[in-house]
Amino acid sequence: MTETTRDHSESLLAEHFRETRRQVRGLLLKIWGGGFLVVLFGFALAWFFIQPAPPRTIVMATGPTDGAYHRFALQYRDYLSRQGVTLELRPTAGSIENYQLLDSDPQVTLAIVQGGTAPETFGNSARIESLASLYFEPIWVFYRGEASPADLRGLGGKRIAIGRRGSGTESIAKLLLDENGIDSQSGATLVGVGGIDAVAQLRQKQIDAAIFVLPPESGLIRQLIADEDIHLMNFQRDDAYSRRHPFLTAVTLQRGVIDLQHDYPPRDVQLIAPAANLIATRSLHDALIPLLLRAATQTHHGEQSVLQPGRLPSTEFVEFPLNQSARVFFEDGPPFLQKYLPFWVASAINRGKILLLPAVTLLLPLFRMAPPLYRWRIRSRIYRWYEILRGIESELRGETDVERLVKDETTLVEMQGELDDLKSVPLSYMEEFYNLRLHVEFVQRRVRNAIDEQSQSLTHHPDGPPPVDATEESVPDPGTSPEASPPTGTRCPSTPSGDPSQPSQANTSSDKPPSDAAS
Repeated sequence: MTETTRDHSESLLAEHFRETRRQVRGLLLKIWGGGFLVVLFGFALAWFFIQPAPPRTIVMATGPTDGAYHRFALQYRDYLSRQGVTLELRPTAGSIENYQLLDSDPQVTLAIVQGGTAPETFGNSARIESLASLYFEPIWVFYRGEASPADLRGLGGKRIAIGRRGSGTESIAKLLLDENGIDSQSGATLVGVGGIDAVAQLRQKQIDAAIFVLPPESGLIRQLIADEDIHLMNFQRDDAYSRRHPFLTAVTLQRGVIDLQHDYPPRDVQLIAPAANLIATRSLHDALIPLLLRAATQTHHGEQSVLQPGRLPSTEFVEFPLNQSARVFFEDGPPFLQKYLPFWVASAINRGKILLLPAVTLLLPLFRMAPPLYRWRIRSRIYRWYEILRGIESELRGETDVERLVKDETTLVEMQGELDDLKSVPLSYMEEFYNLRLHVEFVQRRVRNAIDEQSQSLTHHPDGPPPVDATEESVPDPGTSPEASPPTGTRCPSTPSGDPSQPSQANTSSDKPPSDAAS
């Protein structure tokens, strides 16, 4: 093989690959492209019937700005902001007011509350769900004086701070004091202060005792334990309290666990502790719940609680029906997509997978229909020319108007030019394409012969030429080659007698199919 032949073969091969790629692109755009548009329309339609996208803002009821709930909520807010979600905080007096906001304000969908403080009206509420128990917050009873009361019964006749009005501390303090007979009849005075104010009044001897519900890591607890004039009560009957109230857990504050250097506390102290709970209304979007629980887990695991570390957050001490997304989170961990993708991307994909089934249902028939549609599309581009050929051929029968025949010939010449410029026919359909070109040439020769015959007839028949009989020859079917058409003769007008110089029309006619002309 010469170098020129090899280069020519390589160029033909490259042209073949380019043509194949072009055909594939055309297939995707013209046939499957329409199918994908149908699928996209189905996606858009179904999108309205699935759960809407999660909101970008959550409103959360916390507690006093100097309290632990608000401090933890600030850490939640920082975590969520990095995920593109805004956490709006609503400071309150405490757990009781948090419940009231969840019940009355539809914008508030999330809150931290103290275990055991739910109002009776929320006992069977269908609007509230538990997400997690976050951490233990023991009940601390600090008192002044040398005499050490054995338990809460020793506070009769004392001035006792029971927390701010509307707080969870007030609710649980009243419950425990009432069970121990400490009320106005016993001479006790209940003072509605808490937090820093209660610490200040206790140090200034304005009150005799104060009840707090705070985590051991709280700065207020460290201050009070370090104060030599203030003492911490030991709950010797801690197991009895936990048996009577399931939301309470008996815990032990080990000696020196608050401050090893100063040995605070100086001895083991038995305490009872409710668990702080994260609760939400049912209107909170399910996609946000794993994100919130990741924020809570990261925050409270980082606190390294000195009371039974590693036990919380969990679902162990929840008081309302557990949210299903929260159950899945604690059993299986965070959603797979949220581990590796930004929250909003993972949320969109998670919503989109619901549409997978209808998409497959639409795509399978489309893929099966694509090849037949493609074949029909390509052949229709070829066969539409035969309609023009049929019309021109039908006009040949009995046509005597030379101008009309010339116009038909011009049409055929234009068709031939358009076919020469047509470059979008796939290689697999070139047989039909070349058959079309042969048929166009065949009809073009017939029209040319008819024009010649009519021109000659006008010369010898001034009164009008005899009609052209074109019934014996017609264009072959589109699916057959002109070579397969049976050769037929063309009836020609007779040569006038007495004019030997006029040649016979039978000898000059070339009105034959392409196969006869070639022979």
